[in-house]
Amino acid sequence: MRTLNCNGKLFVLEDPIVMGILNTTPDSFFDGGKFFSEKEIFAHAEKMIADGATIIDVGGQSTRPKAEPISVEEELKRVIPVIKLIHNKFPDQLISIDTFYSEVAVNAVESGASIINDVSGGCIDEKMFSIAAKLHVPYILMHMQGTPETMQQNPDYGSVVKEVKEFFKQKIPLLRDAGVNDIILDVGFGFGKNTEHNYSLLKHLKDFNIFELPMLVGFSRKSMINRMLKTTPEDALNGTTVLNTIALMNGASILRVHDVKEAMQAIILFKKYHAAD
Repeated sequence: MRTLNCNGKLFVLEDPIVMGILNTTPDSFFDGGKFFSEKEIFAHAEKMIADGATIIDVGGQSTRPKAEPISVEEELKRVIPVIKLIHNKFPDQLISIDTFYSEVAVNAVESGASIINDVSGGCIDEKMFSIAAKLHVPYILMHMQGTPETMQQNPDYGSVVKEVKEFFKQKIPLLRDAGVNDIILDVGFGFGKNTEHNYSLLKHLKDFNIFELPMLVGFSRKSMINRMLKTTPEDALNGTTVLNTIALMNGASILRVHDVKEAMQAIILFKKYHAAD
């Protein structure tokens, strides 16, 4: 059990929770372009909340492989109205901003977001750590080799588990020194990793408990499922649930998903299993 200060709201992370994905991008690999009108955004957010999402993760920049970065200005246009809409309709809902731009993070938190989800681990915008500290919000530290545009061009590791651990060992003290109190770790499944790297990280996920920090995992409908099962993102829900369950068994605290209801069902069954004699 740990307490997170989410922009003045104290949240107790006692049991595993679900982060629902809300993309406002036209080119995301699964739900790109689906939720652009105010009515559609509201309906999707409302459904995720009803299904049990503790956090809604709003992102305006596609981080699929080979995605070209958009400007700060374009990202702000995509995410700020959405965050304001959700915050106004559901003022108690936790919202995270999925961005690697510190300027977007500042505007998002001012608009109602209370968590920063940075897929670059502070490697794209060097101001991100100090901004997270000034904003007094939790920071999700994710490992990515390269950038979304280059990350899947023959990713290479001596030992992916050791190298991701080393990344965290270097970055966590920098965050602490900057003044960030609440840190969540994400090993970055699919971000600069091939299928073997991803499954090695999953098998050794418990090893990252040495940092004594909450762990977020994001498998939802990704290629690490589709390549093994010969599925597409559209029919990869079952595979997603299997990997979410394995992650829960190995210490994951937050499941980042497109399908909130099914992830919540996995958590309910995991909790029952964990509590059984």
